[in-house]
Amino acid sequence: MAEKIVQTAGRKALGEFAPDFAHYNDDVLFGENWNNEDIDLKTRCIITVVALMASGVTDSSLKYHLENAKAHGVTQKEMAAIITHTAFYAGWPKAWAVFNLAKEVYKESDQQ
Repeated sequence: MAEKIVQTAGRKALGEFAPDFAHYNDDVLFGENWNNEDIDLKTRCIITVVALMASGVTDSSLKYHLENAKAHGVTQKEMAAIITHTAFYAGWPKAWAVFNLAKEVYKESDQQ
């Protein structure tokens, strides 16, 4: 069995203010969805980065998912190709924004 994804960010950030949202974030989105083994974690990470990019989300949540993708084996070369490919469908300006975040995430890396 693959490593189990455990998330507590929802409870830490919103547990008292929005406990239902925190539950859905930590237990359903990350607890159930991210632990579904029908899609491997590397692919799931790529899908998430592409979905956020296509939606125009280029904040800290995308940076988190870029870091997560890197941690699950997406190389710098693969990420550059993923962002470039997605740019043709989601928009060139979005790709520029994502590349800026990706450069930060992969800067310590000498991955090909």
